This record gives sequence, C-alpha cells and structure tokens, in this order.
Amino acid sequence: MSTTAVIARSPSPRGVLTALRTRRSIVVAGLFALLLTAVLLSLAVGAKPVPPGDVWHALTGPSGTENDIVVRSLRVPRTAIGVMAGIALGVAGALMQGHTRNPLADPGLLGVTQGAAFAMVLAIMTLGVTGLYGYIWFGLAGALVASAGVFALGMVGGRSGPTPLTLALAGTAVSSFLYALTSALVLMDEQAMDVFRFWQTGSIAGRGAETVTQVLPFVVVGLLLALVNAPGLNALALGEDVARALGQNVTLTRAVGICAITLLTGASVAACGSLAFLGLMVPHLARPLSGPDNRWLLPYAGLIGAVALLLADVTGRVVARPGELEAGVVLALLGAPFFVALVRRRKPVRL
Repeated sequence: MSTTAVIARSPSPRGVLTALRTRRSIVVAGLFALLLTAVLLSLAVGAKPVPPGDVWHALTGPSGTENDIVVRSLRVPRTAIGVMAGIALGVAGALMQGHTRNPLADPGLLGVTQGAAFAMVLAIMTLGVTGLYGYIWFGLAGALVASAGVFALGMVGGRSGPTPLTLALAGTAVSSFLYALTSALVLMDEQAMDVFRFWQTGSIAGRGAETVTQVLPFVVVGLLLALVNAPGLNALALGEDVARALGQNVTLTRAVGICAITLLTGASVAACGSLAFLGLMVPHLARPLSGPDNRWLLPYAGLIGAVALLLADVTGRVVARPGELEAGVVLALLGAPFFVALVRRRKPVRL
C-alpha cells in the first residue's frame, strides 16, 4: 500500500476533533442524566416514600399537604447539600491528586478535615457554640488556617515553592497533630464528644436551606479557582521544569490550586462532616472518561461526586428503614471494596 493511500485513509485533524467533541458531549449528557436520576431518587425515597407525581406537585404547585412539606422542607435542602458537597469534594479530590501526583491522595491530605474538626471542637468548649451554623463558620475557618499552615510548611527549605512531596509530608504531619489535639479535647467535654462523633461519620441529613446559602459562596469561588487552575495543572503534569519552560508560575499555580482545594473541602466538611473517601474515589472514575486533560477531568469528577453522594445517601435510607445509615458510613462500606477492585482490575492511569 502506498504512502499516499495510507495518508488518505487517516482521519483528518478536523474529523478527530469532531469525534472528540461528540464523545465529550455524550459523556456530559450521560452524567447530567445520572445526576437528575439521583436527585429524583433523593426527593422521592426515604422513611416516607413520595410518588413522583407528588414530588412534581410539591416542587411546582405546593398546597400544604404532608408530602409537600416532606419534599420542600426536608428533602430539597438535603438534596441541594448533597449535590453541592459532592461536586466540591469530587473537584477537590481531582485537584489534590494532580498537585501531589499521588493517586491515593484525598482532599484531607492538606489538613483541611482535621483543621475543621479542631476549630469546631474548640469553639464548643471555649465559646459555647451550640448551633449548626456556628459550627460551619468555625469549621471553615479552621480548614483555611490548617491548609495555610501546610502550604507554609511545604515551602520550608524550598527555593521555588512547595513540591508534591513536601506538601504530602506537611499535610500528614499537620493532620496527625490536629487529630491528637482534637481527641484530647473531646475527652474532656461530653457535648463536644457528641458533636464530634456525629460530624466524624459524615451526613447530609438535618441541614436546612440556611446551610446551603452560607456554604454556597465558598463553593462557587472554589470552583472558579479550580477552573482557572486547570490549564496550569496540565502543565505541571509534564514536570515542574517543563511547566516553567512553558511560562507557568509554578508557585502561583500551586497556591491557586491549594486555595481551591481548601475552599471546596472546607465548605463541604464544615457543612456535612468527614466524607473524605469520596474525594479519593471519584477522580479514578472520572479519569477514564476525560483522559489526562484537567479541563475536562474536573467537571466530570464534580458530576460523578454529586451522583455518588446522593446515591449513598439514598442507599442509607433504604437499607436501614425506618432508620437510616449516614452517607459517610455507606460511602465507606461500598466505596472501599469498589476502590480495591478498581485498583486490582485496571492498570492505574499515570497522572
């Protein structure tokens, strides 16, 4: 076969680009369909099942029936929190694994989870904070301070900013230190122990619309920073020297990424408790669909994270009826074996 014939049969760049766009459109449409299905299940399934027609009636023309109250007052805020937290943790997990080049990293590696827990327990013991909304603000503040400390420690001794290794080491050290302090504090205060135990399991139940309005601005800013960070993260995947040769400011790129991770994880953790396993698992599900391009990996991971958290919450309502299992418990029970199987059956994708 002549070289001319081979070239003629090769797909043109325009054809390849068109096929790639079509594939991405199909994936996005499929993920949105899954998310819509998970939202409908979250609104309809529970201790009191609500028929789909009654769900639609409650959303479009409520008349004060019992089903209307259940859907609008309890399940709509719960579902909104689940979507918001799932998107935030999915995107934060993908960012964390990209910046540390560690496929086993999760958003809590920066000390965000333990920073939020320590601040909440300290607020209960010293300031007498008792309301959920107070916990949220103190938890978010603790997450921000902890991640800033990890970033500062990661820069110690480095001439060009923190590296994946120094970030991982600093995050592990800070997380362990804060966990020890938190454990010591809760042993001295029964109320703090009760709050910490419930928060540690991770749940989207019992949250009202006020929680959504308080946390949503931080999540939106974090998502915007994540989208801005995606091109720089693509360059960092080629190596820091190559990224600098391409004109990237490595320190600034890492700083923006860490700010995004902190805002996304801190907001969701302060509102829902510890759901760290979600951020570990979701990027591995999204990467085969998106490839190495973080501009697509981040949105895919966010959508899959929202679907996974809502389905875990619905599963917890069904298997323990008339009670329920917390979403964090279900994620651990179902996610850990799935993650092990994923690692064993598939060759890990290089970051």
